[in-house]
Amino acid sequence: MSGDGNPYLSCSACCAFFRVSFYWAEADDGAGQVPAALTEPLTPFLRCMSGTNEPPALQGQIGKRVSCTLYASRPSPCREFQMSSEDGRANAACDRARAHYGLPPLARTMAQGIIVPRSPPDDALGCQAVD
Repeated sequence: MSGDGNPYLSCSACCAFFRVSFYWAEADDGAGQVPAALTEPLTPFLRCMSGTNEPPALQGQIGKRVSCTLYASRPSPCREFQMSSEDGRANAACDRARAHYGLPPLARTMAQGIIVPRSPPDDALGCQAVD
């Protein structure tokens, strides 16, 4: 995790693990902000971010230090996705994506007011998420 305590800057497991699909008009060729060149069609009304296996918008290494090249113009699913423990609630999807990359779930440390990785229980060590 990066020294500033922000998991968004070191994780990005959700960005790499899930296919991000959205309404086609969110792309810049439909009056939106998402670069159309980084998308591909799913249906006549939906697009997804290209490169499901290796997201083209990410730079860096998942779980180390990552940045999104289109963060300011990312589609609505990316804007709306909440990391686990954000607003004090767990997000099973976030935890599942992190587990896929060998990262522990997140937990809120109330005393410090920052989000830190939570150690998995002893019986969960060595387990991996099933795709």
